[in-house]
Amino acid sequence: MGLFDKIKKAFTGEEKLETTEVTEKYEKGLEKTRKTFSQRMNELFANFRTVDEDFFDELEEVLIGADVGFESTMEITDALRQEVKLKNAKASNEVQQVIIEKMVEIYEKGNTDKPEINLNAEGLTVILLVGVNGVGKTTTIGKMAHLYKQEGKKVMLAAGDTFRAGAIEQLHVWGERVGAEVVSGKAGGDPAAVVFDAIKEAKQQEADILFVDTAGRLQNKVNLMNELEKMKRIIEREIPGGPHEVLLVLDATTGQNAMNQAKEFKKATDVTGIVLTKLDGTAKGGIVLAIRKELDIPVKFVGLGESMDDLQLFDPNEYIYGLFSELIQHSI
Repeated sequence: MGLFDKIKKAFTGEEKLETTEVTEKYEKGLEKTRKTFSQRMNELFANFRTVDEDFFDELEEVLIGADVGFESTMEITDALRQEVKLKNAKASNEVQQVIIEKMVEIYEKGNTDKPEINLNAEGLTVILLVGVNGVGKTTTIGKMAHLYKQEGKKVMLAAGDTFRAGAIEQLHVWGERVGAEVVSGKAGGDPAAVVFDAIKEAKQQEADILFVDTAGRLQNKVNLMNELEKMKRIIEREIPGGPHEVLLVLDATTGQNAMNQAKEFKKATDVTGIVLTKLDGTAKGGIVLAIRKELDIPVKFVGLGESMDDLQLFDPNEYIYGLFSELIQHSI
């Protein structure tokens, strides 16, 4: 059964989506986001008695305000217009159901399986994390290191952000917390040299995964992208097939700013996946749909809280249900 059918059955009360520990983490982590979204939708339906052009104009504002993105918003509202004509759907629960189903369909046009992280079966896996300062990149590395340590992997960290004040120290603190060795150089030094040393050390210690932190000074875009390119060349030379992932870390609460950052990094480097942090904050939720529709880069991890275990492998089914469960329950 596809996600579309599961949501529909939940809407009609025929079936409840299975509650698991992961489901509960998504529901709890998306609580603020869900309440904001549900409140806006409920206000929209309370203010309109008929589904007319004024309603569609307001709906477009609500969806764009929820960071769904322009293209996704137009697709949803156009589909809703057709549905209203074909089925004469006018009751609020019917219209809400169509809106949510159309959002789900945007996902189902892509792959709704849980995203896989590309691990090197032949030896060391190198995962490069990129993104601007302040998005939670170093914290994400620490949490990912913890996640793979829990799976029994030998993990090492490379302090490739040699420019931000305190970045090297912050990574060392995470290394101590999760029990992972950190390879670092001098502040202001050459990040590519740190990566070279880290790969050499990781090979000697037969590590399974090396996470590489990077600088995030997007205002010096040319220099930053040149640095990333140099680091990638060294990784490719030392580890055939590496880096195995280039994960772009985005702060979900920054909405369209995050989208703009993603577009800049996508132009300059081969981003293989997104890590979306701070979804437990005041994120508007629709940003995941916008990323899927406009960038076609898979979201691979989401940050659902501040604790060590709150970084989760992204599950589209859990995310969609976590975002809309309140609306679904009110509409049954």
